[in-house]
Amino acid sequence: MDHLGDVANETLPDIQKTPDQRNIAIDRVGVRKVKFPIVVLDRAHERQHTIGDFTLTVDLPSEFKGTHMSRFLEVLNEHKKEISVQALPGLLERMRTRLKAEKAHVKVEFPFFMEKAAPVTGKTGMMQFDCGFDAQINGAFDVTLFLKVPVATLCPCSKEISQYGAHNQRGWVSVRVKTNDHVWLEEIIEMIESSASCALFPVLKRPDEKFVTETAYENPRFVEDMVREVAIKFDGEPRITQYSIEVENEESIHAHNAYAFLERTK
Repeated sequence: MDHLGDVANETLPDIQKTPDQRNIAIDRVGVRKVKFPIVVLDRAHERQHTIGDFTLTVDLPSEFKGTHMSRFLEVLNEHKKEISVQALPGLLERMRTRLKAEKAHVKVEFPFFMEKAAPVTGKTGMMQFDCGFDAQINGAFDVTLFLKVPVATLCPCSKEISQYGAHNQRGWVSVRVKTNDHVWLEEIIEMIESSASCALFPVLKRPDEKFVTETAYENPRFVEDMVREVAIKFDGEPRITQYSIEVENEESIHAHNAYAFLERTK
């Protein structure tokens, strides 16, 4: 049966390899929305099983009509399922070789879970964070780590002008980070959470609610404060060489969101 399949493949025309006369090279061509089980590095348990959402692409020279889409899936299935900064160069090199390309690019997004304990009672639960890697080989290997972390913020202006109370909001801190050595996802998350008015928790009892409410009140943050506080943390970490920070607050008393962005190469 395998022999018959090989013969059939040899006799079927390969349209992707036929010449194209338009003389236009394509920067990236491949597949998106590929769901695949993966294992990522986890500081607490060494490994964490999750689901990756992959984009896999290569460059296409102007003389070729198309690329072989099935080969991306073949390379991914041949991979050992461990997706980390250390594992990405091998995956990219196999893509580049298998598809006879000069450049290869992979973006993988995945939910990452951390067990967090409530600040007073110690009740534990699982927090989800949206994380990923954006990597490419184009002569040299390059990878960017990205995360989106929810936080609580309290408005400094509201606190200052009100006789009592202040309005709070959910904030989202999205970062893209390049490093010169391994950095745990949990480390980046903790740097961001410690820059907020207060971190979020999956389980809170009444003593915990009192703590987080008062902690947020004592640490008011504009979006401008958030990007600056995270930047200070990143600047103090020698393993981080380049970063961008984007903060968006879902305002609780306005019909719009507050936004700030900062980007820096150290």
